[in-house]
Amino acid sequence: MQKLVKSRSRTIGLPPGTLVHIGEKKRETTLITLIDYDEENFEQKSIDSRGLENLQNREAGIRWLNVEGLSDVNVLETMGRIFNLHPLILEDILNTDQRPRIDVNDDYIFICAKMLFYHKEAGEFEIDQVSFILGRNYVISISEKDTDVFEPVVKRLQQGMSRFRKLGADYLVYSLLDVIVDNYFAVLEVFGDQVETVEDEMVVRTGRQTLGTIHKLKRQILFLHKSVWPLREVLSFLERGESLLVQESTEIYIRDLYDHIVQVMDTTETLRDILSSMLDVYLSSSSNRMNEIMKVLTIISTVFMPLSFIVGVYGMNLKNMPELNWPWMYPVLWMIMLGISVFMLMYFKRKKWW
Repeated sequence: MQKLVKSRSRTIGLPPGTLVHIGEKKRETTLITLIDYDEENFEQKSIDSRGLENLQNREAGIRWLNVEGLSDVNVLETMGRIFNLHPLILEDILNTDQRPRIDVNDDYIFICAKMLFYHKEAGEFEIDQVSFILGRNYVISISEKDTDVFEPVVKRLQQGMSRFRKLGADYLVYSLLDVIVDNYFAVLEVFGDQVETVEDEMVVRTGRQTLGTIHKLKRQILFLHKSVWPLREVLSFLERGESLLVQESTEIYIRDLYDHIVQVMDTTETLRDILSSMLDVYLSSSSNRMNEIMKVLTIISTVFMPLSFIVGVYGMNLKNMPELNWPWMYPVLWMIMLGISVFMLMYFKRKKWW
């Protein structure tokens, strides 16, 4: 289960820019994939930390460095030295509790986003942090673990006739963000199906299990909202074209991606409102059921009140009660008590109290 606040105890007292991983270690080793491409060529290979130190600068084309796993801090230190990244940027990459945001420098743009996954076995969602460094002719993507979410982008680059290769590094970052946002829709579709299932169950019956499911869904939608909402600000900045690293031809694509984020937010808020109303309906139905139970118990108590009075009077063991010696007093008393009970029940029924 995702934690609302991740522990930062390891960073207390450390100077700014100290590289300490905050969050769960989701991969023991760091996998580095290097992709170099231009309009005519495409090359993909895996490298290690030593290969990273021996990288040569490219004068033409685009270089995409995809890093999966945050276990090896030395890899980030090496990248920071090669690409002249600020230590605070590297610190934010290792802080997996980072809020999605954008940081613009003269030579590069840092973008932090969240990637959503759904695990059918556990029935829960997982949120991973993905960081991007956009330079003039390079892109660095850093994720917490290995994933095949970016595989469609790789396949598009492998196509020799794809116009993808003619575009700049900013379009590559757009494509990666577009895949992440498309995955949001897939996750929300699964989430919406779960909400509809619970809603159908509430029509038939409600129980403590239903309340637990609603609480779990509300917690998950809170994480979804927290992960998606700030990304709108990031895309809004890129859309305005306030950085020379984002070409004007790419802004129209970012504008379309911004619209997709708005749709995701609308869906998220709709699901959150539905869950809130479902919780209100559950509490209302539980209260109504309790009122029905109390009404029946109250009617039973009210019917037995005069009967208890009569029985109490004739159970006082007093000698001067002449009706105690009547031969038909016992059946007459039963008839009186049954008559009182029937009369009271008919009266309650007529008043629609029952």
